[in-house]
Amino acid sequence: MTKEELQIIIGNNIKKARKRKNVSAQELASRCNFEKSTMSRLEAGNTNPTILTLYKISQALGIKMEEIVEGI
Repeated sequence: MTKEELQIIIGNNIKKARKRKNVSAQELASRCNFEKSTMSRLEAGNTNPTILTLYKISQALGIKMEEIVEGI
């Protein structure tokens, strides 16, 4: 699996979890203290998130980090 494929899986998992929790991308970005554009890049798989970034997102959504990396 390539780096790009991993990033896309992570981005899709974040987006699915966010939608399941009924949270807008803007709201999630705000909860994580990110710019909305950063959240958009993460969900699109266009950036390589750090462990800290994934932790912040999981905390903001009230999910386990395992949900974000599921399928890898």
